[in-house]
Amino acid sequence: MKKSNFKTIALLFSAFLVGMWSCSAPKSEETSEEIEEVKFMSNVSEVKVGDQQAKVFHLENSNGMVVEISSFGGIVTKLIVPDRDGKLENVVLGYESVDGYDTNDYYLGATAGRYANRIAKGKFELDGTAYQVTTNDGNNHLHGGTLGFNRKHWDGTLEEDDEAIKVKLTYTSPDGEEGYPGNLSTTLVYTLTEDNKLLISFESETDKPTIVNLTHHGYFNLSAMKEDILGHELSINAAKYTPVDGELIPTGELKEVKDTPFDFNKSTPIGERISDVPGGYDHNYVVKEKHDGKLAKMATLYHAGSGRMMELYADSPAVQFYSGNFLDGALTTNGVTYSQYMGLCLEPQTFPNAPNEPSFPSARLNPGEKYVHNIELHFSAK
Repeated sequence: MKKSNFKTIALLFSAFLVGMWSCSAPKSEETSEEIEEVKFMSNVSEVKVGDQQAKVFHLENSNGMVVEISSFGGIVTKLIVPDRDGKLENVVLGYESVDGYDTNDYYLGATAGRYANRIAKGKFELDGTAYQVTTNDGNNHLHGGTLGFNRKHWDGTLEEDDEAIKVKLTYTSPDGEEGYPGNLSTTLVYTLTEDNKLLISFESETDKPTIVNLTHHGYFNLSAMKEDILGHELSINAAKYTPVDGELIPTGELKEVKDTPFDFNKSTPIGERISDVPGGYDHNYVVKEKHDGKLAKMATLYHAGSGRMMELYADSPAVQFYSGNFLDGALTTNGVTYSQYMGLCLEPQTFPNAPNEPSFPSARLNPGEKYVHNIELHFSAK
């Protein structure tokens, strides 16, 4: 073959390939129109808890953050967030299967209610009428009683839009349940956003004067349970706390945290002064002395090893800091034994025992009113 003929054939073959590529390649405008960006993924499964089926909602954003929520107990069973290198790991304590939460004595990931925290001797009065609620913590009432909101089957649905994905849960607590007055209807919404926030909102209404104090009782460990929480650094935006007696009931006093082991206004390792607090931290921090309903930054938790950070916002007046003192090693999940200090709770709330302390922000809810409580968990890494 002559050199000139070879060159002609090569040119024709090249043109053919270019033509084929241009016919098969999608145009940029068509690509942007045809390919829709997927921000969120979700699925719903079912598992039997007790004698009923519970739904488990799996929510995931495009960053890989995952939240799993059980309609049994309104419980966050899993919370997966990235570290500074993008490694995704679970940062909350839980059971290996959802049916384990039916005996959830630790309140792992739970929705606590009707009244989160303690009521002294389980007694309070409203308009001259005395009420006795369940005493399930020695002489006192804790987190709603023997079968509180954390052990109820909620109705659940999944909702999704371009900005977020949500799980909406509803439960009506009948008049007299655990000793509380009034039929209390509650809506709980968990929202996962694209910027790694978990939003938790409560709304309740009653047909009779009652008391309400709802919160999320998640145990956090930003190391993904590779170590305990004593090395985590914590800041709490509170100048005062409520001292407690030997049964962890507030004395009624508001005490300055300054120059005490309870001062976390500056980010401090949790284990630095815990030995100076008999039994460990299980105290109510006063962010506001009055309930103004405005969202405020309450606390920041940081784990230097992973770089994970969690910022807590809420519109309640206080936050309970609990350092996992009663974790006793009896539960092992995925090879991790939950010994003392393996997880910590930061529980936004109305003050404990408020129904019996007139100087504390009121926990009363009347017919025609709406109880509203918003909590935000912001996750990042540095």
